[in-house]
Amino acid sequence: MKRLIWLLAGIFLAPPLAAQERPYFVTYDHFLEEPGNLEVAVNSTFGAQRAGGNFNAYWTELEYGVTGWWTTEFYLDGQTTLGDSTIFTGYRWENRFRPLRREHWINPILYVEFENVNGADKIMKEVAGHDVQADHAEPNAQARAERDREFELKLILSSNFRGWNFSENLLAAKNITNAPWEFGYSWGISRPLALKASPRRCALCRENFTAGLEMYGGLGDRYRFGLQDTSHYLAPVLVWNLPGETTLRISPGFGLNGNSHAFLLRWGVSHEVSGVGRAVSRLFGAKR
Repeated sequence: MKRLIWLLAGIFLAPPLAAQERPYFVTYDHFLEEPGNLEVAVNSTFGAQRAGGNFNAYWTELEYGVTGWWTTEFYLDGQTTLGDSTIFTGYRWENRFRPLRREHWINPILYVEFENVNGADKIMKEVAGHDVQADHAEPNAQARAERDREFELKLILSSNFRGWNFSENLLAAKNITNAPWEFGYSWGISRPLALKASPRRCALCRENFTAGLEMYGGLGDRYRFGLQDTSHYLAPVLVWNLPGETTLRISPGFGLNGNSHAFLLRWGVSHEVSGVGRAVSRLFGAKR
């Protein structure tokens, strides 16, 4: 019994890892937000649409480090379709948990998300089931009438080796209606352009840039598992870490089959605010 107590304490009282901005837009690595810090990010996905207007889908992220083993994140989504309209498409609540203490050869992260969006949502934060580019050709007035309330589960596996990061994600999603489980995947590989920091402070030093590649797509559903009628993408990524805890990311993505969008362009800017948790604690403590 004592061994079990010590094991649980080691898991849930693990010291926080140093946080870093993940370079990928779809794939997750094992780094969590530092406890008490808040990251605010604005991101966008431009998609070239067949049989419909091109679109620009955008989302705002608020990511907070609750503890060293738990990061929570809130999303607000919207999109503009050329020749159609601009609409708000919904929200998402994401949680990531690190079950193991310290750094390991393979670092697992457990991911749980609830999303409440309408059918016009196009941010493509993941690709699951039989998601294909034709789903985004429907006019906004019709698509927004559809409601997607679902839970998403991910197993995130991530490793660091000689400056390289290797991350693999497996996705399972279930709509709260009587819909089958849907599955998807993503993987990414990335590395800073330089591992040693320059002796002088500069914005354009090589160590401030990270380059990589990610691939993601659907794996069908419970009844039709596999690659038939699924879409897949390959996307290089480039990250620029600016002074002052600000990060810029850009990623052109290319569809790998006829079910995919021919081209996606993603970009994002994020800024980390340190000590938000301590400031809020002091504020409420002072009012007592």
